[in-house]
Amino acid sequence: MTIFDPTRGRIIDGGGGRGLLRLIGLGIAAFLLVILFFSSVTRVGTGRVGVLTLFGKVTGETLGEGIHLISPLKTNNEMSVQTQTLKESANVPSSEGLMMALDTSIIYHLNAERAAEVFQKIGADYETVVVEPLLRSAIREATASHSANALYTGEREMVAKQVFDQLTTQLNQRGLSVENVLLRDIQLPATLKAAIEAKQQAEQESLAMNFRLQKETQEAQRKRIEAAGVRDFQQIVAQGITPSLLEWKGIEATENLAKSPNSKVVVIGNNKNGLPLILGQ
Repeated sequence: MTIFDPTRGRIIDGGGGRGLLRLIGLGIAAFLLVILFFSSVTRVGTGRVGVLTLFGKVTGETLGEGIHLISPLKTNNEMSVQTQTLKESANVPSSEGLMMALDTSIIYHLNAERAAEVFQKIGADYETVVVEPLLRSAIREATASHSANALYTGEREMVAKQVFDQLTTQLNQRGLSVENVLLRDIQLPATLKAAIEAKQQAEQESLAMNFRLQKETQEAQRKRIEAAGVRDFQQIVAQGITPSLLEWKGIEATENLAKSPNSKVVVIGNNKNGLPLILGQ
């Protein structure tokens, strides 16, 4: 309440102004507390890790997924720990010096335990700064020790393993883990590709011919063995057949025919072996 005192010639404040100022001060304080509270609450998304910095300096603290309370003076810098894929297309040399177009992919992820170290030493753009240059270097080094023919035919997996081993060693030291390296495609010069395909076709035809020759050789061997068996059998049988045996078999046959009910004419006497001749009617 405000009162004018005529004896003193001034306005006397009855206390209402101080109450208003107090309310304004409390409102400002509450507003500042709300701002302070919200600045102390931070959120880390799914598949990410938070790296805390204080006035631009990495504190070494990391935050997992979810809601966290931190000092309002600290800043949360999120980094992905999910699996990432980097595709690279480059012209690389073979051991003969021929240039080939090679498409490669590296699958990797950031180690959450070393996220603060990566953020401090490399930065959030570690893929451009580290992964991509090392991948290019590893590819060129691996292909330079193999011929174009080998890369195009049977040594692709060997090259991929060589690149994988080299990148694993280099990136693990920097807080990154390599999951796999894939050689998606290799494009050779057209003339070299045609020469390699012609050579492969000739090799396949040679293998097919060798197979046919081997099969024919085995068949000839089988026939020789079969003929030798027949010959041995005939020799054994021939040794056991004597004139006496033949006469005895003839007598048995004559007796069996004589006993049969069929009508027949039996002629006795033969100038060679003495067996009867049986003529049917």
